[in-house]
Amino acid sequence: MHSFGYRANALLTFSLTILALMCAMASLSDNLNSPSPTASVKVLNINRFQKKSSGDDEVGITLDISANLQSLFTWNTKQVFVFLAAEYSTPKNILNQVSLWDGIIPEKEGAQFSIKTKNKYRFIDQGSNLRGRDFNLTLHWHVMPKTGKMFADKLVLPGFRLPESYR
Repeated sequence: MHSFGYRANALLTFSLTILALMCAMASLSDNLNSPSPTASVKVLNINRFQKKSSGDDEVGITLDISANLQSLFTWNTKQVFVFLAAEYSTPKNILNQVSLWDGIIPEKEGAQFSIKTKNKYRFIDQGSNLRGRDFNLTLHWHVMPKTGKMFADKLVLPGFRLPESYR
């Protein structure tokens, strides 16, 4: 009645349709997770606050970063990229973001951490806009799934201020 090729085609098409539906259901099940990460950041010390010869302000700080990002991990999480940014406004720019620290968390067990570190990247403002400036420290994360779309979120930690004078 039906040839071998016709039966093989029908079986392959049916199998791929079921596989596609299973992948879609698995990816959608990740949306049922409602993560609730927590974090706190303290500025332990402002090690350096100076005006460079180019006229730009540069800040070196020591940070105490504590976070629990375990709720971001599900069966579908490959890794989480996390970074801490200083965010402030100046008359020229409404939003300035400077990355201070970052890390990759490959597994749930490493998603609860507490570290004391100096800023990994230079905190420099183009100009002399940092003296006495209020700024927020914002912990950003990007969840990289095994399948499906990547999502990102952040936690804003306000209430930080730089000194009025250089050190």
